[in-house]
Amino acid sequence: MGANVLEQNRQKVSLELDLKGLACPLPLLKMKLALKQLEVGQLIYVETTDAGSWTDFHKFSEITGNSLVNAEALAESYHFIIKKG
Repeated sequence: MGANVLEQNRQKVSLELDLKGLACPLPLLKMKLALKQLEVGQLIYVETTDAGSWTDFHKFSEITGNSLVNAEALAESYHFIIKKG
């Protein structure tokens, strides 16, 4: 997915988390706690630097009722938009 998709969805985000510098499993755990604050259908934007979060966030969306709307792996960080299901 391209930057346009990220920017379009980022404008609709209800909560943003900067989890850069945290090691696995903290990015996933902190995102899960923050997601509990949202209503169904709301979006959360998360930035991480932990390579394990790429797999963790994809797997999380597969096994829960939450959707991974956008995921981007950049040179030094990972960006995710998750829709609460």
